Amino acid sequence: MLGKTAGSLYWMARYLERSENNARLIEAGFRIALTRSNTARAEWRSVLVTAGSDWRFAQAHGEDYTSPRVVDFLLRDPANPSAILSVVKQARDNARTARTYLTREVWEAVNTSWMTLSGLLKRQVREDDLPDVLAAIRQQSAQVRGAFTGTMLRNDGYNFARLGTFLERADNTARILDVKYFLLLPSVAHIGSSIDNVQWETILRSVSAHRAYRWLYGTEISALKIAEFLILYKQMPRSLAFCCDKMNDNLGWLQRGYGEETEAGRMAEAICRDRLSRPIQSIFDGGLHEYITDFLRANAALAQQVERDYRFVE
Repeated sequence: MLGKTAGSLYWMARYLERSENNARLIEAGFRIALTRSNTARAEWRSVLVTAGSDWRFAQAHGEDYTSPRVVDFLLRDPANPSAILSVVKQARDNARTARTYLTREVWEAVNTSWMTLSGLLKRQVREDDLPDVLAAIRQQSAQVRGAFTGTMLRNDGYNFARLGTFLERADNTARILDVKYFLLLPSVAHIGSSIDNVQWETILRSVSAHRAYRWLYGTEISALKIAEFLILYKQMPRSLAFCCDKMNDNLGWLQRGYGEETEAGRMAEAICRDRLSRPIQSIFDGGLHEYITDFLRANAALAQQVERDYRFVE
């Protein structure tokens, strides 16, 4: 497969994952803004920080961290290249570049997603309509994922796309945990304790893991358990451990398929071995923020190495 085609599949998947992740962030921000109006501005700013868009927002809109302004910026503002409308368009453009490597069902799902969302986001979304719009974004993402999983050959193109999905997902989960942990934790004295359940639950809702967490841990909400669930629990499909395992699998398939080991493959193995095999208490003792910062740096380095190893840019 040509490096340009592999890169298009990889970035198609990353952009689609990013659109869904940002929709979930907006939903979590919207929930907390409705229930805790006195902290709404701080919550909306944390959403922007998590999405990596805070500095762009500040350039365009200063410190106007109000719900309508932030939501519009994250959904459709041309000043934000990570706005959902923008990233879905980029996903479609990459899918079109790699059109011959996609099944008809996948191409039609991606194209339909773009047309549906461009219609929904043609104008600023009213607050009353926001839940339905966010549900539509998630539904379009699920339809693409279903078509992709159900119709694609498990070949190199499939693995490049899945690699992009899990790199993006791991980055998002790590950022949510880091930003919201320090926003919501009142003081270091509360580390590991059960505090303000409503706010801590926003972390779980941001990754659609609230019910799964309840099944596993019951009603106890604590920083330690949430961190353990989102970092180390391998059965949770948005945890760092799950994502890393999948990245390792995808890179292993590509190495076997192309008959050569790569630096990216070695880096993925090292992330799983060195960063995701420690007990959660050890991670907390060393500092959760420091741990996540290190993980984000390693994940970003892996993404860059994948592009070099498989020559996405000739």
